[in-house]
Amino acid sequence: MLNYIYQQLNNEPKKIKMAITGNGNASKEQVAKMLQQLLGLKELPKNLDSTDGLAAAVCHHFNSGKIVAGKSYSGWDAFVKQNEDRVKK
Repeated sequence: MLNYIYQQLNNEPKKIKMAITGNGNASKEQVAKMLQQLLGLKELPKNLDSTDGLAAAVCHHFNSGKIVAGKSYSGWDAFVKQNEDRVKK
């Protein structure tokens, strides 16, 4: 997990900002405020640099379980056939 967070921190900051705020050009203050809302934090840290790691972890959470890029489906039937383990019956 820590290795993944490290990779996310070295990922383009715009991707993390986009995942958290919907705006890849968001300021640290905007990212921190959105994290506060998403996570129900009572107050923001004084040093907003500390929210970078938290943003990367939340970004990882948002992206976990997503369909692998490169797969394409012709419809729901094709999706179900290729992902039977993910479909509840």
